[in-house]
Amino acid sequence: MARQVTWTESAWTDIEEVADYIAKDSQHYAGAFIREVRDAARSLAHLAERGRTVPEFNDPLIRELIVKSYRLIYKVTSRTTYILGFIHGARDLSSLWEREKR
Repeated sequence: MARQVTWTESAWTDIEEVADYIAKDSQHYAGAFIREVRDAARSLAHLAERGRTVPEFNDPLIRELIVKSYRLIYKVTSRTTYILGFIHGARDLSSLWEREKR
């Protein structure tokens, strides 16, 4: 059975910020990259367990896929995969989410 893939508001904000940043140099590349991220997220409807557990959280339900230099972070439930965030891999996830109160 396929899970529903649901983006949180904060995850959409993350991806919009990345798209805006990339678009300063190339609208085309920004669009292509965001399509790649959305395709990766859609694949979680059938393959949610394929991502690794996020080391900072040590929770087997919170996982991530690496898309180029970014981390697509999501939570798996029995019926839904929630996209929680999309951040650059060089950023400190724990500090960032604590500061943003996620």
